[in-house]
Amino acid sequence: MKQRAFIIISLLAIIVALPLVLRRESATTAPNSADDRLVILSPHNESIRSEFGEAFARYWKNTTNRTIYVDWRTPGGTSEIRMVLDAGFKAAEETGRQGIGVDLFFGGGQPDFSGQARKDRLVPLRVFQSQPDLFGENGQIPQSFTGEQYYPDDHVWVGTCISQFGICYNPDFIQRLGLDPPAAWQDLGSPGYAGTLALADPTKSGSVARTFELIVQAEILKALKTDPHNRQSALDAGWTAGLQLIQRMAANARYFTDSASKIPHDVGQGNAAAGMCIDFYGRSYAHDLTTPSGDPRVVWIAPTGGTTLSADPIGVLKGAPHPEIAQAFVEFCLTREAQQLWFAKPGTPNGPAERALHRTPIRRDLYSPEILANTTMPGNAVYQNNANYTYQPELTSKSFSTLRMLVKAMCIDSHDEMKSAWAALKAAGMPADALAVFNDVSIMPYSKGGHGDPGFNRNDPLGSARYSAELGKWFRANYRKAEQMARTSTP
Repeated sequence: MKQRAFIIISLLAIIVALPLVLRRESATTAPNSADDRLVILSPHNESIRSEFGEAFARYWKNTTNRTIYVDWRTPGGTSEIRMVLDAGFKAAEETGRQGIGVDLFFGGGQPDFSGQARKDRLVPLRVFQSQPDLFGENGQIPQSFTGEQYYPDDHVWVGTCISQFGICYNPDFIQRLGLDPPAAWQDLGSPGYAGTLALADPTKSGSVARTFELIVQAEILKALKTDPHNRQSALDAGWTAGLQLIQRMAANARYFTDSASKIPHDVGQGNAAAGMCIDFYGRSYAHDLTTPSGDPRVVWIAPTGGTTLSADPIGVLKGAPHPEIAQAFVEFCLTREAQQLWFAKPGTPNGPAERALHRTPIRRDLYSPEILANTTMPGNAVYQNNANYTYQPELTSKSFSTLRMLVKAMCIDSHDEMKSAWAALKAAGMPADALAVFNDVSIMPYSKGGHGDPGFNRNDPLGSARYSAELGKWFRANYRKAEQMARTSTP
């Protein structure tokens, strides 16, 4: 019975996912007239899909004298893609099929690709044999940078560009609040931002979840530097400080959005003072939204000592229907010409045809003054960025899934109570006893959450949901208590 129920649930998941997976758009030759076809599952936006689809079609025609239809499948962000892959591969396993009818997974974060690799859904990439000089210590693509992995030892995925989460803010709004422009994550925890921040839901985006992990790790690294001789104490203190910073940021938030691009848009429109934002969204809106005098309505920064440079990978899926073409697409993405699409100005040599993509290539040899002069980020010497720290996976990588669910229980599901308590605390001058109750995260110490809380990481979804609900109940009770204490405190 259990096996039959599981099959039924899997089939239902596929039925739900199919309308999303089958959303197609052609950026190349029409499907019925093309010689070849390539199917790509991607969270990339329309501009990236169009530019890379058209560029690869030209590359394919020049190298093979054949036309190609690039069939993009866009179910949403990486969370939705993960569900589609899970449902598709489970159905393939049940029916004995090879693959899920998709060639490539293109775009997303390193944790998403590492997760697919652990499930044995990716195959080794040919580019490591066809272009070995690209890789290694002296190659153009390092295996790691700022502690982030750019390709694994088994070569089943490789980064194509670099992403960095940071802060976007509206200079005019910040000035009206009487605040200095933010420079670090800590700044967004100031009560001066109450009701004006825009944040994203980490359960909807792997890159957002990774950013919350990076915020926590930054606090752990500070604690380890302050107290290097008492490692366990520093780990506990840094973990607690990181969770409390996330609490303060969340208390200042107007909302948690499912759409990361909404944040810089709202900041630029003056509906939020600042927010958490990935670099290319911030740069795109900074370019598009300006005042009548030409000043940007959006400024994006990498918070000092609070971020890393992570790769956006590509991988060929096991059972790909067009494996040779898929491998050729990966090789194309790492050419100098394709890499320049990421950040060149439209109309410049090797630049996009329609719209700037505002992304940072992964190849080191593209950051020469001559190339940068024709880009949308001429001063961005990304491999010399001093705002970064070196990520240490042994400190927090196992907490990735725990943190995304903890933020949901602690901040999103409890947001009404949290904001009400924060307003009362602010009005009362932040009394220490009430603030201590508000910032109580003792239910999730580092010894529990830092290694992956099994309450979240279980195979029983209903059990995980009940566990999350209990945590949410605990935090809401704390927020109500903190509010009551603040309202009855003596200034």
